[in-house]
Amino acid sequence: MDSCYEKEGTMSRCLPKFENIAFNRTVEASNVCGSPPEEYCMHTGSTRSCHYCDASDPELSHNASLLTDFNRNEEPTWWQSQSMYYNIQHPNSVNLTLRLGKAFEITYIRLKFYTIRPDSFAIYKRTEEDGPWLPYQYYSSSCSKTYRKDAKAFIRPGDDERIALCTDEFSDISPLSGGNVAFSTLEGRPSAYNFDQSLVLQEWVTATDLLISLDKLNTFGDEVFKDTKVLRSYFYAISDFSVGGRCKCNGHASECIEGEHGGLVCVCQHHTVGADCQKCHPFYQDRPWARATGDSANECLSE
Repeated sequence: MDSCYEKEGTMSRCLPKFENIAFNRTVEASNVCGSPPEEYCMHTGSTRSCHYCDASDPELSHNASLLTDFNRNEEPTWWQSQSMYYNIQHPNSVNLTLRLGKAFEITYIRLKFYTIRPDSFAIYKRTEEDGPWLPYQYYSSSCSKTYRKDAKAFIRPGDDERIALCTDEFSDISPLSGGNVAFSTLEGRPSAYNFDQSLVLQEWVTATDLLISLDKLNTFGDEVFKDTKVLRSYFYAISDFSVGGRCKCNGHASECIEGEHGGLVCVCQHHTVGADCQKCHPFYQDRPWARATGDSANECLSE
């Protein structure tokens, strides 16, 4: 664990451990297969193998808890939506919501799809409970048509670095299974190299909740014939939802624990207080509160 003090007792910046903060957390899914029990078919090259999803049978259930459980590649578990047979295609969306219960600093969000990756989906975040959902990243084969974004856009120095970009890089229909999508929150942000001094990027990586909006399925175009087995072969399925990040403590704590009233709180050092160590202790207000940096702990001082 990172220490907030040097050996000689001087204070230094400290950070909670970096971890997969989604692991074993509950994800809320707006749609899950299996109620009623349904047949679904997997694309395996030129053939389709068909199976059953049944929410009442643990062996055949594909509920949202399987998004964030321990996952072995040779025996994947996965969450699965109903199929196109149940009309989940665009303009209808399927939402996955992950509530973190506290501010975290997000480094990456990774999704491993069990079936074909979606044609279009988006990642949103919010920075306070019941606050507005803010776009984080868009993915689409038709960025301009679906999200009114330019697929080739990038952020120049001096631009607002809190802009969500769109890419068509991960919208191919191949691979038929096992495709990854990883979003790095700081990639392509000009001030990333100077993160300690960038209030904008410190705000950009902060999230209390994440939302994955699955907006459009990827298909071979054969669904137009309305064949039942074809419609049952298109659905969303994700075997792993990972989020790399740290509990946000502004450099003034090395751990987060369960608070008295539930939820996580930072174990604040450097005479700071608050769920995120975001203010000075009442008796240590001789200078304004500041976030700790690599150069200085910026501890709160008493007279």
